[in-house]
Amino acid sequence: MFTKWLTGNSFKAAAVVVIGASLLTSAGCSLLPNENNEEVLPEIAPPQISKKPEYEVTTATLETKKTVIGKMISTQEETLYFQLDGKRLKELNVKIGQKVTAGQVIGSLDVDDMKKQLRSDKLQFSKDELQMKDTLRKKDEMDPIDFELAKIDFEEKRQKLTDSQEEIDKAILTAPFTGTVVSLSVSKGDAVKAYDPVCIIANTGTLTAAAKMTQDELEGVAIGMPVTISINNAGDFTGKVTQLPVASNDSNNGNGGGNGNGGTQRPERPEDFLTVSLDKLPKGVTRGTPLSISIIMDRKENAIVIPPSALRSIGSRTYVQVVDSEGKREVDVEVGQQTATEVEILKGLTPGQKVVGK
Repeated sequence: MFTKWLTGNSFKAAAVVVIGASLLTSAGCSLLPNENNEEVLPEIAPPQISKKPEYEVTTATLETKKTVIGKMISTQEETLYFQLDGKRLKELNVKIGQKVTAGQVIGSLDVDDMKKQLRSDKLQFSKDELQMKDTLRKKDEMDPIDFELAKIDFEEKRQKLTDSQEEIDKAILTAPFTGTVVSLSVSKGDAVKAYDPVCIIANTGTLTAAAKMTQDELEGVAIGMPVTISINNAGDFTGKVTQLPVASNDSNNGNGGGNGNGGTQRPERPEDFLTVSLDKLPKGVTRGTPLSISIIMDRKENAIVIPPSALRSIGSRTYVQVVDSEGKREVDVEVGQQTATEVEILKGLTPGQKVVGK
């Protein structure tokens, strides 16, 4: 009975079902990942422990320096001023950069009123002289005290004329030596105060490197110490300290304070500076050229040195870690000079050894 059902159309239908199931099975298998293509994972390397730097113990020329900023100045210069107060500048005969000779008139104040008064006083004194001659003729007839008083009064008038002339002479300002006007602080017609700077005369042929230094900065500095001078666009030059600043009671080590005229700033003077004699004067430098001065406080040839980062300390103990074929070991050391890049070792190490940095 079953054989009949599988013949004809029924057989065809069964064949279709079998083929469809086969297709579904093959399609479903194609959606699964290929088991043969495994995912490749990156190899993870274990972290390495950082190695501390090692430095060789070497020798070097070690210098301890003290560096300050300075400028070129003239060893012969002077600030000029009038000693009369409250007068106007009548004449000004110079300008900045002008060369002057010793005794040349720089400028003059308006003292016409003082001259007029002096002429009047001289006329009156002429009358007093005639009266004094008459007094001398009558000396024997006069009381001795009255005669002495008359003499004193006459001499006071004579001295007044001399004093007045000296005050008028102060209205003329002259150059004290041959040089150049390097600074000018007034103009014609200005009201001038006594002792206020008018101009600075400098001998520009006597230039030297110099710097202002505080008392703390001067600690340990002595005349004769070697120095290195650095000038922009000119290079480095050598020399030695030739002068220390003159001690001053003014504030700021001579940079300010009073000069007896209401706190006016006192002009700079060559003696306010530490000065240096150069082995060779650079070409093209002028008064006021900025520079730096490095004073060599201490110098040692063939000093045993290590970098500062290799030096270690615990309490009062100072030591280094030395590395060799046997490994690392601690060695106590004695330290000498120290700079920003090198430390001198007086005892404990020899050149060629290696030390470990931090």
